[in-house]
Amino acid sequence: MDLDQFARALPKAELHLHLAGAVNAQTFLQLARKNNVPLPPFQHIEDLYRYDNLVDFLQIYDLVARSVVDADDFHLITYEALAHVAKAGGRYAEFFFSPQVHQDAGISYETMFSGLLKAMDDAETDFGLVSRLIPAINRELTIDRSFEFLDRVLPFRSDKVIGIGLDYDEEPFPPAPFKPVYDKAKKAGMRLTAHAGEGGPAANVRDALDLLSVERIDHGYRVMEDPELVVRCIDDNIAFTVCPSSTVILTHWRDLTAADHPIRAMLDAGLKLVVDTDDPPMLQTDLAKEYRLLGETMSLDRRTLADLALNSLDAAWLDDSVRRDWRASWSAEIDRLLAEPQEVPPRN
Repeated sequence: MDLDQFARALPKAELHLHLAGAVNAQTFLQLARKNNVPLPPFQHIEDLYRYDNLVDFLQIYDLVARSVVDADDFHLITYEALAHVAKAGGRYAEFFFSPQVHQDAGISYETMFSGLLKAMDDAETDFGLVSRLIPAINRELTIDRSFEFLDRVLPFRSDKVIGIGLDYDEEPFPPAPFKPVYDKAKKAGMRLTAHAGEGGPAANVRDALDLLSVERIDHGYRVMEDPELVVRCIDDNIAFTVCPSSTVILTHWRDLTAADHPIRAMLDAGLKLVVDTDDPPMLQTDLAKEYRLLGETMSLDRRTLADLALNSLDAAWLDDSVRRDWRASWSAEIDRLLAEPQEVPPRN
């Protein structure tokens, strides 16, 4: 069994996946043509999935989102995204959804959620993949728009719509102003997470924890700039959903082999990390590839990769009894995988 086979066979959860970022290029083209959405000039549709910073990436991300219009469209992209997770060995997924960009195009929340929730049911039937939805606030919009978002989302709260997130461009839009929105969501029983410490400073991670009361941090790389905060996050068992390929393409941390890459530093410090994809087709990756990348570039052994997979289960928003049952079965499966003979790469 080589490393790629091992990474695909590992039972694991995907906890940081954006639905609009999970639309493959050909589906994007199909929906844009169907819904008369004008596209920038391109020779091959995949050419539009090339960028080297977050701002340019978000322009294409929004264009993809605007191509999704009716319930069938939402079903299609959700079903394909969850199939992609399952094919990479994912057993459970919590994925982000950005309803505000669709609302601005005049699409009702009822239309969005009807397609999404049906696809989640179909994916569980067809692939055995259990999934949960996290509507995410566009932090670039006003606080009033964020309250409106929450008021629209709360009527759909269920065992499938479990929490809220905070995404889009972090650096100019820190988390602190969203405290009253998060307070209201927490009071309503929603689970809480937020993108922090990717483009913004370590203080954003602290504010997400102290002011927004989040249970885990998405990205969080710049936490390493604050040693006291690192110790606190270790003591409090805060999970960070890290996305290796995303750092290479969308941040200035381009070298996963570098000793000072934040994911390497976070691992060495003992922070609880969960490996995720962020926007898999838009970053040419899948969940298994992200594990393999870390194994190859950071010289992580298979036991360490297996522990990261178990972290994804520990950090998931699951009922405790379900988590215990899954952890027992995943651990037994992992033990069998670790006992498999390893394929040794040939020497040059």
